Amino acid sequence: MKLLFTALAALTLSVTMASAAEIDPAEWDAVVENARGETVYWNAWGGSENINAYIGWVGEELRENYGVKLVHVKLDDTANAVAAVVTEKAAGKDENGAIDLIWINGENFASMKRQGLLYGPGWAGKLPNWQFVDVDTKPTITTDFTIPTDGMESPWGMAKLVFFYDSARTDMADLPDSADELLAWTKENPGRFSYPQPPDFIGSTFLKQVLSEKIADPAKLLQPVKAEEFAELAQPLFSYLDELHPHLWRSAKAFPKDYPSMSQLLADGELDITFAFNPAEASSAIANDLLPDTVRSFTFSGGTLSNTHFVAIPYNAAAKAGALVTANFLLSPEAQARKQDPNIWGDPTVLAVDRLSGEDRARFEALDLGIATLKPGELGPTLPEPHPSWMAMIEEEWAARYGVAN
Repeated sequence: MKLLFTALAALTLSVTMASAAEIDPAEWDAVVENARGETVYWNAWGGSENINAYIGWVGEELRENYGVKLVHVKLDDTANAVAAVVTEKAAGKDENGAIDLIWINGENFASMKRQGLLYGPGWAGKLPNWQFVDVDTKPTITTDFTIPTDGMESPWGMAKLVFFYDSARTDMADLPDSADELLAWTKENPGRFSYPQPPDFIGSTFLKQVLSEKIADPAKLLQPVKAEEFAELAQPLFSYLDELHPHLWRSAKAFPKDYPSMSQLLADGELDITFAFNPAEASSAIANDLLPDTVRSFTFSGGTLSNTHFVAIPYNAAAKAGALVTANFLLSPEAQARKQDPNIWGDPTVLAVDRLSGEDRARFEALDLGIATLKPGELGPTLPEPHPSWMAMIEEEWAARYGVAN
C-alpha cells in the first residue's frame, strides 16, 4: 500500500509539473484554475508611493477574485531583476525561478529576449483582454525601443516625456521649447534645472531626448549602434552636456537620485523645471499633496520621446499561470481606468476606449485628468525611442565622463 501511495503521489506530482509547464493562455479557464493558490512575485520599481499603492490594490483584487497572492518585490533598478534571472539560468535553474513577473521595457527587455530569458513567444496576444488593446494607433505596444515584442511582454501603460514648472514662480512665456532653448534657459537661470543621474530611467530618458534632437541623422538611432561610430554620432550629446552641467543644480557636482527626488526639489523651490515620463504626473502629485496646485505641464513643439511599459514573465517562472492572470487583469478596463485616474496614479491607458462596452467607456469618460494634464492635442509630436544598444553605450560613456556618485 505504501508503495502504491508513493507511486500515485509521484504520478500526481508529474502530472502537476507537466500541466504547469504546458500552460497555454489560449485555454484561459485552465490558466485561471492553475493560478488559484499560486503566489506571484512581481519585481517592479518601488520608488513611488502612489504606484506602490496601486500595485497593492491589484494584489487585493487578484486575491479576492482569482485566489492569487501577489507579492510586490520593490526594485530601484529593473536590471537587478534581469541579473537575477541570468544567474538562475547560469546555475541551471530552469524551473521554479524566484521571479514570476517583471515590470520592464527598453534595454532590459532587449537583454532578456536576446539571452532567451523570457516566457513565450505569443502569450500576450492570447490574453482575453488583449481584444481591447490599441495596437492600431499605438505602435510602441508591439515594438519596444525598435525591438518587436513578439507577444513576450504585455503592455500596461503609456509614457510620454513632459516637463513641469510652477506657474507661481515661472512665467509660461519664458519656458524653453527645445533642448537648445533649455540650455539657453539654464544659463539665464543657473541652478534651477537638473536631471536624475543615469542609469536612473528618467535621467537616461533626458539624455536620449537631447541626442534625438541633436544628432545629425535621427534615423541612425533606430538601428543598433556600432562601437566604432558611437563617439562621432554621440558627440553632439556630450558637447551639449559639457555646456549644460556648469549651470545645473549644484553645478552638476550631484544629481537627484530619481524622479521623486527631483520632484521634491520642485516642490521645495530649489528647481524651476522638472520632467517625467507621464503626462498626468504633475496632476497626480497635486492630487496627492506632493506638489503645489500652481504646477503646470509643457512639452516641446518639435516632439518628445514616447514609449509603452510592459510586464514580462521569465522563462523559468514558478507561477506562470498566476503571472498570466495578473497580466490579463492589468489590461482590464477596471484596472486601466483606475490607473489613469490622477488621484491614484495618472498613467495613460493602453486600451482603445472606443472598443469598450458603454459601462467601461464611462469609467474613462468620468475621469478628471487634472488641472496640470495636457490634452492629447497639446502633447506635441512623438519621437521614437532609440534602439536599446544606444542607451547602454550612452550610460557607460556618461559614467566615464562625469562619474558622479550621489
